[in-house]
Amino acid sequence: MTTKVSVEHPIKGRVVVPTRDISDGGVFILAAEGELELELGDAVSVQVQGLPVPAPVLEMVVVRKVPDGYGLQFSGDDQ
Repeated sequence: MTTKVSVEHPIKGRVVVPTRDISDGGVFILAAEGELELELGDAVSVQVQGLPVPAPVLEMVVVRKVPDGYGLQFSGDDQ
């Protein structure tokens, strides 16, 4: 499944980006170079966009960083 998500970092801001993969454990987001500069271990808030009702905001952690995007893992109670 692919969709667009809002990704918000408390210091680095908010962007809306497409996903490449969504699984039980997390999501991979596509981000152009310089679009959102995250580091491993950063905590972000993620919300699926484009639904008929607002989706819940989920807390996630950056666990993978590659040239075309980031792997995010659900954290805490969001699993």
